[in-house]
Amino acid sequence: MHSTQTITPATSLTTPVLLLMAVATGLCAGSNYFNQPLLHSIAVALDVSDATAALTVTVSQLAYALGLLLFVPLGDMLERRSLASGLMLLAAAGLFISGYAGSFAMLVAGTVMTGLFSVAAQTLVPMAATLSEPQRSGRAVGLVMSGLLSGILLARSAAGLLSDLGGWHTVYRAAGCLMVLLALALWHALPASRNPVALRYGQVLRSLVALAAHHPRLRSRTLLGALTFASVSVLLSSTTLLLSGPVFALGDSQIGLVGLLGVAGAMMASVAGRLNDRGWGTATSAGCLLLLLVSWGALRLGLASLPWILLGTLLIDIALAGIHISNQGVIYQLDPGARSRINAVYMTGYFAGAATGSALGSLAWRLGGWNGVCVAGTVLALASAAALRYDYELARKR
Repeated sequence: MHSTQTITPATSLTTPVLLLMAVATGLCAGSNYFNQPLLHSIAVALDVSDATAALTVTVSQLAYALGLLLFVPLGDMLERRSLASGLMLLAAAGLFISGYAGSFAMLVAGTVMTGLFSVAAQTLVPMAATLSEPQRSGRAVGLVMSGLLSGILLARSAAGLLSDLGGWHTVYRAAGCLMVLLALALWHALPASRNPVALRYGQVLRSLVALAAHHPRLRSRTLLGALTFASVSVLLSSTTLLLSGPVFALGDSQIGLVGLLGVAGAMMASVAGRLNDRGWGTATSAGCLLLLLVSWGALRLGLASLPWILLGTLLIDIALAGIHISNQGVIYQLDPGARSRINAVYMTGYFAGAATGSALGSLAWRLGGWNGVCVAGTVLALASAAALRYDYELARKR
């Protein structure tokens, strides 16, 4: 069975509730990015190398990908409000473990737990689409995704600033407390929502394969998302090493502030959602892919020039947001009754791509420094362009 219809009223979500969902998704997603500006401080505090500390970036993304596969499909099986709130409480436990970690092994354990259960964000995004009026679902998804992307970007800034104030662990403790409060607020504010036909867990997991096999554009857009996020993750896993190195010698808070440029990417999510509602999703994807390629050109010039780094970071965040929202605009229309499972397929591939990109970024840094990083990111961006071309041919055949 590919789908079941949800009978929750389309008017259940008001703008304040959507904003609350946006904040919650932002904190959930951002929790996996706190470590990025703190890698050097973590390495010093826990007596490991910078390269070892950087492994926490890949670990968090792999855990998130696994959580997407195991838990997000439950949104088509269980009551969604309870699922989202419960996952957030478990993610909060992971944040507290990281916040009180006295060893690298304990930090990894907390990182894994946070990554697994912070996928609560990805139960809220399809929920926004499901509970909104069909002609306004793009706006709803864009608003919630703006919160998610803002969370990812602001997480790096908050982590850097709080590290200077109270040490690298401070952001984890503060975020754990906020996560608990938001979980309770969502439980109070969200309407009950579930598919009326009960599905068994094994049936839900098997249907993921069936959905991927049945929808070619789910496969093509998942590939596009994975390659795009891989290209961006090459930057995310290595830019801290460049900025904290001898050329720039920036501190945690200064590195974190670079992430504020990505607020433009979060704004792009809302714009892209509206463009999708007008039928311009493919054009948006193409324009953002061009920005992705241009961004790597700017970053290549940034080896000894901070303004080029800032420009490249700004462009790459805009590109990532626009392509991601365009992808979701396509896949959520494939089977409205199976949006949680479709989202699970897409996001699992998306973050598997991110983990691959992070690993490639670390490898490229070790082998070729910043020039190697830029080559790796550009190659992945070109592969993304090929994936979009493939998706365009599929759309034409339909």
